[in-house]
Amino acid sequence: MDHQKLAQNIVDYVGGRQNIQSLTHCATRLRFVLNDNRKADSKTLENTTGILKVVESGGQFQVVVGNDVSEVYKHIVAEGEFDGAGAAAGSEQENKSIRSAIFGLISGSLTPLIPVFAGAGLVKALLIVLERAGWIAVDSGTYAILAAAGNSIFYFLPILLGITIARVLNVNSYVAAAIGAALMEPNFTALTAAGSTTHFLGIPVSLMNYASSVFPMFIAVSIYAVLEKFLKKIMHKNVQLFAVPFFSLVIMVPLTAMLIGPFGQYVGQWIGDIVNFLINSNSVIAGIILGGTWSFLVLLGLHWATVPIIMGNLSAGGDLIAPLAATSVAASMGIGLGVFLKTKDKDLKALSGSSFLSAILSGVTEPILYGIILRYRKTLIYLVAAGAIGGGLMGYLGVKLIVFNFFLNVFTLPAQSPMLFYIIGVLTAIAGGALCVVLFGYESKKTDQGAEDGNKQLLEGENERLLSVESSTEKMEQNAAGINTNTAMECLITSPLEGTVIPLHEVEDVVFSSESMGKGIAIIPSKGQLVSPVDGVVSVTMKSAHAIAVTSDEGVEILMHIGIDTVRLKGQYFTQKVQQGDRVHQGEVLIEFDMDRIQNEGFKLTTPIVVTNSDQFRVITPLLSEGTVAVKEELLSVRS
Repeated sequence: MDHQKLAQNIVDYVGGRQNIQSLTHCATRLRFVLNDNRKADSKTLENTTGILKVVESGGQFQVVVGNDVSEVYKHIVAEGEFDGAGAAAGSEQENKSIRSAIFGLISGSLTPLIPVFAGAGLVKALLIVLERAGWIAVDSGTYAILAAAGNSIFYFLPILLGITIARVLNVNSYVAAAIGAALMEPNFTALTAAGSTTHFLGIPVSLMNYASSVFPMFIAVSIYAVLEKFLKKIMHKNVQLFAVPFFSLVIMVPLTAMLIGPFGQYVGQWIGDIVNFLINSNSVIAGIILGGTWSFLVLLGLHWATVPIIMGNLSAGGDLIAPLAATSVAASMGIGLGVFLKTKDKDLKALSGSSFLSAILSGVTEPILYGIILRYRKTLIYLVAAGAIGGGLMGYLGVKLIVFNFFLNVFTLPAQSPMLFYIIGVLTAIAGGALCVVLFGYESKKTDQGAEDGNKQLLEGENERLLSVESSTEKMEQNAAGINTNTAMECLITSPLEGTVIPLHEVEDVVFSSESMGKGIAIIPSKGQLVSPVDGVVSVTMKSAHAIAVTSDEGVEILMHIGIDTVRLKGQYFTQKVQQGDRVHQGEVLIEFDMDRIQNEGFKLTTPIVVTNSDQFRVITPLLSEGTVAVKEELLSVRS
């Protein structure tokens, strides 16, 4: 393969160097961030010899090359760096990249917290059931301890968000956590108990309660990330250890208290005033707007600012805001139910099922919002549509909240009047969200179509290869390449990991699941150690150490890619034990990795194991298709 020519073709087909904003690579693919994806010729790229597939995902334009990716990458960058100078200011594609980056930050920060959100929500639901059944007293120590278990994640959310956001932005997570902790510290919270305002160096500061807030921490840590990088540039390395955290805390905590938090408070107040105005003008229109947008206020943490308004409305005879807002919550419940009914992914089914149960019993929908809706953005449309329909119906029926309650669950239905009309509005929103998912799916059409087209091309290509193997021309080419077509060869590939085997088509990466990289299998590891599956030579290594390839003595090229998209960790939590060109034996340790830390960063550990030169062999058979597997247990059979 002429790597230089391929590199030039790729640059031309992605729109030229002026269209390339940045470029990185992983074990198999070139990862471009383009100024305008529309300028890239995907079809021509996929038909170019040496390119296996083109994937657009996460704001990146990915060109799958395979084992030769590092050589092609070298030729592309040989002529200079890509700094995005060719970007068109304010272009649609640039805005799309910014949106992708924002969603990526939100999703990456909240994903590690999803399991504890779901668990805590079920604890809160359990408490409600125990209390209503009369099995536990609200003033008992047992209730208080269980309530602490259920409330802790939500109350101290700013601290935990500080850690996860900082990890996504690659800055000191403990300093970020300290910024969130400062907002929950007793001296600071005592100020809110004493009044609504205070002063910092003579500057007035509006106070607010930061418990359970989300929006302030995303802004605060994003600003801190810029500040930390600036401080490291201007400070000597010998003082950075203590000076950077010192100045970061001294600057960011007051800045958050003075500007970021009050901004959210004032916006929430304005939203409340606007909602009341809309309700008094036309309750149906107000229901459509509020039902369609309330969950976005929850995501930003601005919904708490409407509590005083709801309390004031209750004192005047009843509140219309809470029932209208409940339809948005119900719509998210419906999406959770719909995904549970639609998906075949075991992990996603477990998450959606437990999240829906938690939401119905306790009214806690954060696991659905953060774990499903933000992950599958197509469902945002369903959330707005179902919430708006339910909200409009609720407004038309004139439902009021008559006893204060801020959560929608089966136990708070009597707080609404008329209760029957309230149930009709809520069920409408739930049914709408669920039906949208069941009928139209939860993944984008682009992703679905891409996978479908990829599988279609793969099947067509496989048929052509099977026919050509029978031809004398193919046999001559195999002989010229040194492959003996008259003598049968079998290579047994053993498991490089201890864990659970799954079919390759279940891997959440279309490049592997469509077999574009080659045939094989996948393993979800239970131990953080990858060993050689054969006797052979290490043929490919990565600086990020998340993937490695070994070529067996029989000429079988085996790529092992630990986790999905783990190249973004840039080598964190991976320790490579061998170098490219090293001779290895079956069972010899290649890579060690910290499973807990990788998963805490929000990455899945599913590890594809594929034969990248599959087209050189007649039969590749998985010897295990599911179940647990031990290291060195026979996994694949490769025969010529």
